[in-house]
Amino acid sequence: TLSLQTLFRSPLPLVDLNTWTENVSGSQSLVVVLDSIEDPQNFGAIARSSVACGATAIIFGKDRSAPISPAVLKAATGAMEYIDLIQVTNLPRALETLKKANFWVAGLDAEGERIIWDADFTGRTVLVIGNEGKGIRPLVRKKCDYMVHIPISGPISSLNASVSAAIALMECVRQQHL
Repeated sequence: TLSLQTLFRSPLPLVDLNTWTENVSGSQSLVVVLDSIEDPQNFGAIARSSVACGATAIIFGKDRSAPISPAVLKAATGAMEYIDLIQVTNLPRALETLKKANFWVAGLDAEGERIIWDADFTGRTVLVIGNEGKGIRPLVRKKCDYMVHIPISGPISSLNASVSAAIALMECVRQQHL
């Protein structure tokens, strides 16, 4: 018989954050943190872009986040198997753990003080992507070392979370391959 726990268990293995930070190697590593990404298509699309851009892990909250579901897997179109998935109960605490592992934390926000290509993404980098409507929560924002924005010149003032993530991830790739 199936239990409720079995029915709602992630179809992919989840990695413990502390174990992951103990084993991460190299001076360049890219981690994507999803702060309250609730749309499964956004989660999956961000995962696909993260894998394509060489990110090593995606960290997401246990609450206020789309669960890893068939819809997420479909949107990721095979990418979820190539990245470490880390689910945490407290994103601000997770960011502190990453900082102790020598990561710099950049939040992506339309009001960020730096244009994305003026930020340094050449070392160990965490890129925080906020909720589709509300952006990055205040407690998570406080843990970011700096906030970056994508300059937009058209009549639309913001982009979809997954599109913004893809642009930011490609900037990380560009800088790491200069």
